[in-house]
Amino acid sequence: MLIQMDKKNKSSFIVSFVFLCALGIVALVKIPRAILVQSADPATQATTSISKLTASTAGRLDTAAYDAKLLQIANLTTVTSTKIVKGTASTPTSTIITTSTTPVGWPVKTVYPNAGALLPFNRIVAYYGNLYSTQMGVLGKYPQAQVLQMLSDTVKDWQVADPATPVIPALDYIAVSAQGTPGFDGNYRSRMPDDQINQVIQMASQVNGIVFLDLQVGLSNVQTELPLLEPYLKLPQVHLALDPEFAMHNGERPGTAVGMLDASDVNYAANYLANIVRENNLPPKILVVHRFTQAMVTNAENITPLPEVQIVMDMDGFGTPAEKLSTYKNFIQSQPVQFTGFKLFYVNDVAAGHLMTPDEVLKISPEPSYIQYQ
Repeated sequence: MLIQMDKKNKSSFIVSFVFLCALGIVALVKIPRAILVQSADPATQATTSISKLTASTAGRLDTAAYDAKLLQIANLTTVTSTKIVKGTASTPTSTIITTSTTPVGWPVKTVYPNAGALLPFNRIVAYYGNLYSTQMGVLGKYPQAQVLQMLSDTVKDWQVADPATPVIPALDYIAVSAQGTPGFDGNYRSRMPDDQINQVIQMASQVNGIVFLDLQVGLSNVQTELPLLEPYLKLPQVHLALDPEFAMHNGERPGTAVGMLDASDVNYAANYLANIVRENNLPPKILVVHRFTQAMVTNAENITPLPEVQIVMDMDGFGTPAEKLSTYKNFIQSQPVQFTGFKLFYVNDVAAGHLMTPDEVLKISPEPSYIQYQ
């Protein structure tokens, strides 16, 4: 999870990255490799009673309100910069040059979602991790009660920072985790068992929250791993996230290089979710795609939002606030898809400088609709 990947620092990145990721990967290599089966019925084991999350898709989207909210979160503040060009012998007078820039492409003009869409009317604040590891994120680092209390407190902070946008708590659970060893089929990934996924869904229900099932496919692929999660994705409160960082190619081991997904992989996932939405009369799903380099998501301009699926491009880099904002500008803001996300690291961001506050993040153009804490 690096901010930049230029030639100069690529080698040092790989060394430090492997060390950081190994902490989480080692914690998972001994997990029983349970394959999700459709005989399980998670709908009977974990549900949420929040009417706003399980509302019927009947009715129509208020497109005027939708457009107005999009314009608001676009946060089209004009940035003005000034520089002084010193005089020369022939032109001794200094010249002041002022330039103004406004983010291009926002708000995004794309398909309207079906009625019942969570975005842009809400903001989602998610805690990330895996229950088997204390090193992969806050979700597995602390006892459940403490995690939920921390999440509730963080949600309140965001609600205070932006009272006009309701905040929905969420848990982003690594349901398919990249591994440091090849495993039984050589694909360097482990699928989490049903009881762990159901436990996370139950946790989210305690705070009236939603769940994202996060895929780190290793040497497998989205087309193989996603269908195995369909029983859970049929639940209205369960959504999907893709992590290109750990989608490896050419036999590379996770953690030795930054992986990638193509727009075709993202569109496959979106269309798969759209079919689930249509077949089960669900409100639109959200698909989060993590990104912190250009190469992580190839052909991003071809990613296609659908009425049934809202797509969030999430800035997944850690570092100083200036580095994070630079990454957001280069790989999220400058390449509009639909909605944006911003990731905050309790450990790595603090080590680099400080954890950005909601007020600081809300100054970004566009304002992120999805906030994730690791």
